Amino acid sequence: MKTVQLREAKAGLSALVAAAESGKPTIITKHGEPAAAIVSVEDLQKLYPAKHRNFGEFLLTYPGGIELERNESPSRDVDL
Repeated sequence: MKTVQLREAKAGLSALVAAAESGKPTIITKHGEPAAAIVSVEDLQKLYPAKHRNFGEFLLTYPGGIELERNESPSRDVDL
């Protein structure tokens, strides 16, 4: 795994992105300490899999059913 300083990463970002796409991640250091990493989207999705792809799927994963009771009493009169 390649390691570069932040200023080098800024100057050669396109090359680092191309390397990440081909499966070669890069660690970026700041003041000599690891601060970030550039990895491919495929590797990122392996690390952080999407639990829910859309809101509809999220709602369908609710573990229990929702039972709602409707209040059948008539609405009150309002003077406008």
